[in-house]
Amino acid sequence: MLRRTDLRGYEGDLVDVLPRPLLDEAGPLAAVRAIIDDVRVRGDEAILELGERFDGARPGSLVVDADEMQAALSEIDVPLRTALEVAAESIRLHHEAQVRPGHGWERDGLSVRSMPVPVDRAGCYAPGGRASYPSTVLMTAIPARVAGVGEVVVCVPPGPDGRIATVTLAAAAVAGVDAVHPVGGAQAIAALAFGTESIRPVDVVVGPGNVYVALAKREVAGRVGVPSAFAGPSEVVVVADATAPVGFAAIDVVVQAEHGPDGLAWLVTFDESVADSVEAEIAAITEASRRRSEIESTLAVSGHVVLVEGMEQAAAVVNHIAPEHLQLMVEDPQDMAARVRHAGAVFCGPWSPASLGDYVAGPSHVLPTAGTARFAGALSLADFTKDVHMVTADRSAVAALGSHVVVLAEAEGLDAHAESLRRRLAAIEGGDDV
Repeated sequence: MLRRTDLRGYEGDLVDVLPRPLLDEAGPLAAVRAIIDDVRVRGDEAILELGERFDGARPGSLVVDADEMQAALSEIDVPLRTALEVAAESIRLHHEAQVRPGHGWERDGLSVRSMPVPVDRAGCYAPGGRASYPSTVLMTAIPARVAGVGEVVVCVPPGPDGRIATVTLAAAAVAGVDAVHPVGGAQAIAALAFGTESIRPVDVVVGPGNVYVALAKREVAGRVGVPSAFAGPSEVVVVADATAPVGFAAIDVVVQAEHGPDGLAWLVTFDESVADSVEAEIAAITEASRRRSEIESTLAVSGHVVLVEGMEQAAAVVNHIAPEHLQLMVEDPQDMAARVRHAGAVFCGPWSPASLGDYVAGPSHVLPTAGTARFAGALSLADFTKDVHMVTADRSAVAALGSHVVVLAEAEGLDAHAESLRRRLAAIEGGDDV
């Protein structure tokens, strides 16, 4: 079920021997661009028609308000409501620790202050289709609220009846969402970016999704803020040695694979017997799973076992892949973690499964995929704010620094820039009281 690669003794470039999923962008990108153009021109009608085509549903309304969310919250059972609230509290606490005060400095009459300022409106995308993801509503909307965003809306693909799952609406109520729109796919991203009759445009669009959603966010970047991470199909690399419980390692390879195709699920180990045991357990888990088809579709294309000589080579494999989720089930996970430079989130030890991070650990589970962990990280408050700096100078600052501005502006051929300081320097020399 998993393809095996033996790197023991290999000293070449990993890029020559380690595959990673290649997103088929050509077909999806053309379709995404056509969808975006259609939504820009025809608005709600395009959204409704595209929803019928792709989701098999045509909602009666494109707006679910706060009253309906609260009604959904009252309908779910107590254990589920409690779980949502526990998760929400962890997410809130984690992101409140990210709140930054303004910072600045002063010197010779010059004062510079930088302040993180939230955007006015944020649009969050939560996937649907194969499953409901109330956790994604929490993981996107709560950080936006903590950042101070004034209005937060969520887009979710509706079910065949045109309605959004009750638990997803309940999560929106817990997160304090202002409105939910039963819209999925690239058309949802287009609506959030450009606006329609029913959906007001936002300033930032966040959230994970399939390749169409991820490409759509990239296409509208510049029109709206979009995190640099490519939040696409789910990925996991599990590094396990002989100390790892076989059942734990196997189920945690399967966990991300059950999301469906286009992601990756890898086991990296130093021990061939571990590879054999974990593979056998993965096969047993898959055969008994209700999501067998999703797991098999992922593992058939992107399921791999990599045999390595030790910690250093394992770290090299991890850093080459730059996975969304990395689980370290080895004797000294902290030592291994210190060698990791590229991963969306790292889970250390057998009692730290990625599932904790997916739901209740606190950091957002919207993580970089498709190798973008090389330069991007998890969704954070920084994705909902921008730094605005305020510069205040007095006469002494202009007297001390103005001549340097003149020299630099003249070197760039920008005479008006230079003249702006020449006039002020002249006023200071002339004793003008401004």
